[in-house]
Amino acid sequence: MKSSKNETSLNPKTSRRGFCRNTALVSAGMLLPGLEMSAMVNVFNDKKLKLAVIGCGGRGSGAANQALKADENIELVAMADAFQDQLDNSLSNLQKEFEGTKKVNVKDAHKYVGLDAYKKAIDQADVVILATPPGFRPYHFEYAINAGKHVFMEKPVATDAPGIRKVLEMAKVAKEKKLNVVVGLQRHYQNNYLAIADKIQQGDVGKIVSGQVYWNSAGVWVRPRQEGQSELEYQMRNWYYFNWLCGDHILEQHIHNIDVANWFIGEYPISAQGMGGRLVRTGKEHGEIFDHHFVEFTYPSGAVIASQCRHQPGTWSKVGENFQGTKGSIEMNDAGAASIVGLDGEKMFDYRNRNDPNPYQVEHDRLFASIRNNEVISDAENGAKSTMTAIMGRMATYSGKVITWEDALESKKLLMPSELTWDSKPPSLPGPDGLYPIPTPGVTDVLS
Repeated sequence: MKSSKNETSLNPKTSRRGFCRNTALVSAGMLLPGLEMSAMVNVFNDKKLKLAVIGCGGRGSGAANQALKADENIELVAMADAFQDQLDNSLSNLQKEFEGTKKVNVKDAHKYVGLDAYKKAIDQADVVILATPPGFRPYHFEYAINAGKHVFMEKPVATDAPGIRKVLEMAKVAKEKKLNVVVGLQRHYQNNYLAIADKIQQGDVGKIVSGQVYWNSAGVWVRPRQEGQSELEYQMRNWYYFNWLCGDHILEQHIHNIDVANWFIGEYPISAQGMGGRLVRTGKEHGEIFDHHFVEFTYPSGAVIASQCRHQPGTWSKVGENFQGTKGSIEMNDAGAASIVGLDGEKMFDYRNRNDPNPYQVEHDRLFASIRNNEVISDAENGAKSTMTAIMGRMATYSGKVITWEDALESKKLLMPSELTWDSKPPSLPGPDGLYPIPTPGVTDVLS
């Protein structure tokens, strides 16, 4: 699908007022300790809601757990995964967690395994959780929305521009059908971030002109190759290290911080340039992704955000965001702290975690309350555009070139195959030495 540049969905600039309204429950969204989400539920609409989970790894299992706790009258009825062992482990853990309740009721006939299993599970449900590796997300989202289902989908929502265009298209359909879509960018449901967003709306910070966003850590798991695995199964088991499935850690993790920059500035960037590479994490088991990225994102207003992420043990770790405005500076972290300091160095605002509710739980609480109250949450467009921002950053580090929003979004570079069977060859294959091709700045074509 080729999109027109004139479509609203492609415009990286929008009003700060509209942006914050559409991406957060700023003025009324603060959840105080002890607030019972059930109090928000329309008691006249107590239909049992059937839930399906697509992708039964750690995040899918966690999201299912949170969804089942979000509403008294919800039942898990179907599960789908590419691998039987992942489905069985997830179901076993959920059965133990909810033992003595009727919330987990997955019959053998509704345990679906395979690459097309998602369709059968989605068909059984009213609400679906999409938590497979991100490359699959656009296709699963398309099927769920066309089937008229409410959706919680994990971030990121795609690994390439064709996938983003599909999600943007389906986001419009979801709105037309009045379907709720919550995306797992949970900072939009976290009190310290909501408090700062409110202060920005009130003008306390002035115009944000610069910022620094970070996801610097030691890295994540590696799943070694097992005897007898096909190349496709190996890559899907070790999915974090292959771009068609994961999109690199600038996308899979650092999207959170990049999304906060977009949210607080009230725009999406118009260009990106940067650098990155592999210095520490260079083994065969690390596939084809970089272990560090540094990107400068430039916004329509002139703001410039310096973005850095790395997976290198023994180095400085930081996950958070800093911003500089014309009236003061913001410092955030995901542990629940937030502060604003004026130009004179005096603290203007200080927020510390006040036994705040877990934002991972809150996003599910909000989803089911919205369904019960016949309301609509529409996170998909922002989820797609923040995903696109991170993809644009990856394009910049892989190519070493300045990448514009328009060129990135219109890219025809397809990482995720539209058709995949167990006989398919994955898009990236190892060489005779077992190493995978690595992007080379100045050489790699990221757009076509």
